[in-house]
Amino acid sequence: MGFARKVWRLLVSIKDALALLFLLLFFIGLFTILSSRPNPGFVRDGALLLDINGSIVEEVSPIDPLQALISQTLPTREYASRDLVRAIDAAAADDRIEALALDLTGFLGGGAVHMSEVSAALDRFSAANKPIFAYAYAYTDDSLLLAAHADEVWVDPMGGVAITGPGGESLYYADALERFNITANVYRVGTYKSAVEPYIAAGMSPEARENLSQLLATLWQEWRANVRAVRPQADIELVTTDVAGWLEAANYDIAEASVAAGLADRTGTRIEWGEHVAEAVGEDEWSNEPGSFASTAYDPWIADVNQKADSGGEGRIAVVTVSGDISDGEAGPGDAGAARIAGLLDDALDDDLDALVVRINSPGGTVTGSETIRRAVMRHRDAGTPVVVSMGNYAASGGYWVATAGEHIFAEPETLTGSIGVFLVVPSFEGLLSDYGVTTDGVRTTPLSGQPDVLAGFTPEAEAVLQASTTGFYNRFLALVAEARGITIERADELGQGRVWDGGAARQLGLVDQFGDLDAAITWAANRAELEEGDYDVRFLGSNAPRYDSLLAQLLFSGNDATEAGGRDVASIFARRELSRLQRVSEDLDRLMAVEGVQARCMECAAVPASGGSPGTSTPPGGWLPLLARLVGN
Repeated sequence: MGFARKVWRLLVSIKDALALLFLLLFFIGLFTILSSRPNPGFVRDGALLLDINGSIVEEVSPIDPLQALISQTLPTREYASRDLVRAIDAAAADDRIEALALDLTGFLGGGAVHMSEVSAALDRFSAANKPIFAYAYAYTDDSLLLAAHADEVWVDPMGGVAITGPGGESLYYADALERFNITANVYRVGTYKSAVEPYIAAGMSPEARENLSQLLATLWQEWRANVRAVRPQADIELVTTDVAGWLEAANYDIAEASVAAGLADRTGTRIEWGEHVAEAVGEDEWSNEPGSFASTAYDPWIADVNQKADSGGEGRIAVVTVSGDISDGEAGPGDAGAARIAGLLDDALDDDLDALVVRINSPGGTVTGSETIRRAVMRHRDAGTPVVVSMGNYAASGGYWVATAGEHIFAEPETLTGSIGVFLVVPSFEGLLSDYGVTTDGVRTTPLSGQPDVLAGFTPEAEAVLQASTTGFYNRFLALVAEARGITIERADELGQGRVWDGGAARQLGLVDQFGDLDAAITWAANRAELEEGDYDVRFLGSNAPRYDSLLAQLLFSGNDATEAGGRDVASIFARRELSRLQRVSEDLDRLMAVEGVQARCMECAAVPASGGSPGTSTPPGGWLPLLARLVGN
């Protein structure tokens, strides 16, 4: 029996070892699959097909497979603006690419600065004497802005063009909070710091309306000027001021009305458009599908472009990206987790950098997170590294807090910046609990014992401490701005008070130094470091981190049209925009309940979303729905 037990144990041990071996091989294979990249070998002569089926962003967020499975919805694909620009510029210089086919049916928009960057790349492609053919089932403001740079703009006979312009309604919760007897304890500094208004008012304050009206008017003027510059025949005034008369003249055929107004050149289906492109670049030898043409898709093309990228020389310029809401943790990419970004910056201290570029595309967030990133940037300046700031769609509030670490600040005319102000919102539920017969009692040794108490309410002493903390952070903000911009505290306060400025106004006021994109900032950094053109390499910090979702992204997004679930016509576009407002409710209420500390956040930036006002169709699960159920349930 003893011998049999030993044999049995040996067999069990062998079984366990084999199981562990197979499990190890499984995870190695899974790692290999998920970290695989598109094959650059699929590049073919013909057109570069840019089927932009998602939104254009500053920094692509990683895919959470578990979240995708739980929510049973596919994530909206994101395209980094700099990658799209690099792809288009490379295609302009490559003899294999004869034309650009721009399918914008699934395009969900992008920020104003990103749209300007991609538009400029399309102009450079046209300057290489290569045609651009654009198609969409229906166009919105952002997709039309890109399509306007094409030689031919096609629209589906069942579609059309809907120009809405920036702006719209915001949500205010003061009456709802009063109904549920929830107290929003607000502490703020800044006449124009309107981020707290949704929780304390039923509508916009005159100051917030004045500020936002000016910003939207500037962005609308820039959009119209950009479209007119490349498509002077477009009658924008007609389609935005006399919508009913414009449509009636075309017998309510929106597609034909769009052509008549010069917004599109011709109507046609996706197949007819593809056959027309094939006449210019040749038939697709690999596919018999109707409407196919000789082409290379975006993913293999950008893989080929990246594979051929050569080092620029011995000089080293690093770019760190601060994109999305600023928080204190490890969030991102796509969100500005201060701990993660500070870690990237500190790791780069040992790289003997010649210059550092801080790319900011953020409406702000926590004060502590903003200060963590600023301090990490300052460690590079203290080490003697030149630092320049490049602003994207917005670099406001906490984003501008970080920008004060730069020696020189670049922005674009469409950039939203400033919003120098701070606030704190903490909910308390003493009224709600009282309605249900719940009371509180206890013993305090000081007026601050157990404070701030979100269940029993705040004492005057606690409120004094919270307001003092908020005011102290604002004074710190002013001191940073004054030192960075070489102005007095009083002047910084005049420019502050939470007011948001467009890039043009910010340049006139001295909050930014110069107009220019990220490439202009990199060139300035190279000159500051005394590096000649071609003698330096540009590295994006964190871009070499392993990504395990590449093939997963291809599988999820393959054949997934961002507009498929809700239709493609103009009416469905309007419906998706309204549905997306539910997500804004979730974000607002989650932010109220999160109690993230003192915030340096720009509300006006949320009114001009970086996704161009065309968000996806899905609403994230959880969060506000259980919250509302708890509030109204018995």
